[in-house]
Amino acid sequence: MKVILKEDVKNLGKKGEVVEVKEGYARNFLLPRNLAVEANPGNIKELNQQKKIQAQKAEKERQEAEKLAEKLNKTTVHLQVKAGDNGKLFGAVTSKDIAEVLSKKHSLNVDKRKIDLEENIKSLGVYEVKVKLHPQVTANLQVKVTAE
Repeated sequence: MKVILKEDVKNLGKKGEVVEVKEGYARNFLLPRNLAVEANPGNIKELNQQKKIQAQKAEKERQEAEKLAEKLNKTTVHLQVKAGDNGKLFGAVTSKDIAEVLSKKHSLNVDKRKIDLEENIKSLGVYEVKVKLHPQVTANLQVKVTAE
């Protein structure tokens, strides 16, 4: 019997897949627990529609991420922090600090978790920071750290 999975089922498949299972397994386990529906032509057509909608949504998200990446590539974030005589900072510049400056001064909302700092910035200078906006889209942002 062919069924369409409504949720991920261990050792069987992922949500949205059409799988072949024994009739008893489908009738006694999958269907009563609402884990799957029977793969009739109407349900398959509905599944295809949902996949189309999801693909369009994913493409739209990717395009928005690319637009934001273009803006970020042209942007330089200036941070003024307290520093010692030898150029070392009192504290550090974190991804949270960079996200706040982007939001306040440049009106660009970027989640701090998407800003990829290997280590916090602990000295003055200009740094190239990667921002992962989407699995397929990465932007490079310049961060300029100066003393107050």
